[in-house]
Amino acid sequence: MALSTHRASPSLAWDESPPRWKFDVFLSFRGEDTRWGFISHLYCELQFWRAFKIFKDDRELEIGASISPELLRAIEQSHLAIVVLSPDYASSTWCLDELSKIIESMETGDKRILPVFFNVDPSDVRHQRSSFADAFAKHKVKFSNQIEKVERWREALKKVSNFSGWHAKNFKCESELIQVIVRCVWEKLHPPITLSDCKDKLVGIEIGLGQMSLYLAPEEKDVRIIGIWGMGGVGKTTLARLVYEKLSHKFEVAKFLVDGTIVDLQKQILSPILKENNSQVWNEHEGTLFIRRYLSNKKVLLVFDDVNRCDHLKSLTRYKSWFGDGSRIIVTTRDERVLIQNDIEMSFELAGLSHNYAQGLPLALEVLGGFLYKRDLDAWNSELESLKRIPDPTIFNLLKLSYDALDDLQKNIFLDIAFFYKGLDKRRVIELLQYCYGLNVRIVIDVLKEKSLLTIGLHNNVGMHGLVQEMAWEIVRQESREEPGLRSHLCHRNDIFHVFMRNTGTEAIKGIRLCLPLLEEADSSWNCECFSKMPKLMFLEFDNLIISSGPKSLPNSLIILKWNWYPSKSLPAGFRPNILAELKMPRSNLVRLWDGRKDLPNLKYMDLTMSKNLKETPDFTA
Repeated sequence: MALSTHRASPSLAWDESPPRWKFDVFLSFRGEDTRWGFISHLYCELQFWRAFKIFKDDRELEIGASISPELLRAIEQSHLAIVVLSPDYASSTWCLDELSKIIESMETGDKRILPVFFNVDPSDVRHQRSSFADAFAKHKVKFSNQIEKVERWREALKKVSNFSGWHAKNFKCESELIQVIVRCVWEKLHPPITLSDCKDKLVGIEIGLGQMSLYLAPEEKDVRIIGIWGMGGVGKTTLARLVYEKLSHKFEVAKFLVDGTIVDLQKQILSPILKENNSQVWNEHEGTLFIRRYLSNKKVLLVFDDVNRCDHLKSLTRYKSWFGDGSRIIVTTRDERVLIQNDIEMSFELAGLSHNYAQGLPLALEVLGGFLYKRDLDAWNSELESLKRIPDPTIFNLLKLSYDALDDLQKNIFLDIAFFYKGLDKRRVIELLQYCYGLNVRIVIDVLKEKSLLTIGLHNNVGMHGLVQEMAWEIVRQESREEPGLRSHLCHRNDIFHVFMRNTGTEAIKGIRLCLPLLEEADSSWNCECFSKMPKLMFLEFDNLIISSGPKSLPNSLIILKWNWYPSKSLPAGFRPNILAELKMPRSNLVRLWDGRKDLPNLKYMDLTMSKNLKETPDFTA
């Protein structure tokens, strides 16, 4: 009877060819000598601890003169062969045939053989002395007509004894020998690969790999917690998984963890230790005790992917002393605050690709590449034009996770920046937003930056990734797909023209920004009376728009009013700018702003430059 275990061979996402080997290890041994002791322990370590695919010949009796075709195939389909040479190994013709086939397979391919000399001396195996001499004396008589077979067995034993392996007497106990064998198998099946070896597999991965190599410093014995933060889709998980796949074999416990309750995550971490006893972790306190007890002397690699709660991370990694020397813990998150509140000093923001690669977002490159692959140029142009209007749902949904985690104030400020303030100096943005939202704006800006929804440039300007801005536009578009007048923010030409030419304004509109690249004269159907339907409008900016007649009314809710080329001779008589903070109307047709005096307690800026018809300014004495 033959018994095998199965697991999916570890491979990176970009590997295209299927694994060549069906089994990781073929175990060759003499059952009477080792089955119920050394072999059973070794098999358990290989199968359950490291989850290798093992072929172990579990026959109780040797029936027939030759090994079965199944065993022959298993030998050919195994990457490694561990040959346990014990005192009675040579007495079994089955074992000798098995060994001959293993040697033959090695010579015709790239199989590796790992001999274990268990209670025998390698020289006795090599020269067939002691118990091996007794066994061959019997074989010589029994197979007197098949001398070439006997000589083939002798040659196989001679060859296997010359391979580098382990002599059991050099170890204090069997468990020590087994651990050395398991570690060697790991290294043979997962040869050490520096992270830089993989940089040709993924576009733009070099910088992230370089930063990780610097922080990981595998030669250092301290416990390190490393944070990677950045916007969704930028490649944090890909980088962390790459590191995990390439380095996990060097750690006694390695786990890649994704989401779940604290207890769920504790169970995942402890599963290699507790195995079926995982049910003992029935609350957070018990899990913490188990982690401290069982992992404090083990070299551990843990990856916490896409962490968004500070308390989860603190509960699982509160003290570095919980983990053994040389342990490494990697945390990926969209929110830098998670790292700051957990005092993770070794952290970096993962930048995107060059802007020429799908606006620098690896996920976008993957999604677009998969869709456009092997399509003609017309399909490319059509899809790219479509994406300008409606973002790909995969990209949109991933980016929107960060938006969904915001509170209402943070959402409003994020949308305002995406529609109206991107590119402005940070101090100016804070000032403008404080007119609308008060003193909390500065903190909100920091929160949005920590969540990778905003960037602050070298010159202190507020930036935003193009795809994040498109995500914001799509969020607002989904407020009313068919009617722009039912949306809160408007900044696209066609949407704004639709609202004013069809007079579809509503109280939903909070801000309008129309900045045309060149002077453009609106159609005669442009209707400024639309403003009367926008009682909650706070932000209005028109630039390079030429219309024939101005509004008869403006919302008293306006806080910021910017209108280059304003067409009327004055602002509407009924306009009460009590909360107006900025009034900018350069190149206007104004003669005067209004008749009489207005209460302007909040006005901070006024710009009426190049308004050639202006004859008087307001009375500011109040």
